[in-house]
Amino acid sequence: MIRYGYTILYIDDPKQTLLFYHELLRLPIKAQHGSYVEFDTGTTTLAFNTKEDVRTLIAYDIPDKTGPQSLEIGFVTDDVKGVYERIIAAGFLSILAPTVKPWGQTVAYVLDPDGHLVELCSPMS
Repeated sequence: MIRYGYTILYIDDPKQTLLFYHELLRLPIKAQHGSYVEFDTGTTTLAFNTKEDVRTLIAYDIPDKTGPQSLEIGFVTDDVKGVYERIIAAGFLSILAPTVKPWGQTVAYVLDPDGHLVELCSPMS
């Protein structure tokens, strides 16, 4: 049996990542070791580490800049507008303000400190 356990995204500034994911999104810290941090998101773990640290751990050339988006991180919340406003008030970039989709779900998009696309959405009914 195999199960999906975690995702690790590469970052530049751990302090900005903690501000965004811990203080603004209010995700609990599950573990933290140096520049590596894990957040408890329920059934899986969302983790971050600096590109520099990863380069010292494995022989893989992590690019310095995030390229065109090929993924998004989605968070389900009953308060899309409130979470969105907290993030925007802290100076992070809005991609789409809270919008009600034809199927009834409210969604918003922002960029995290490293340019990862983050979706905030209401639960599907």
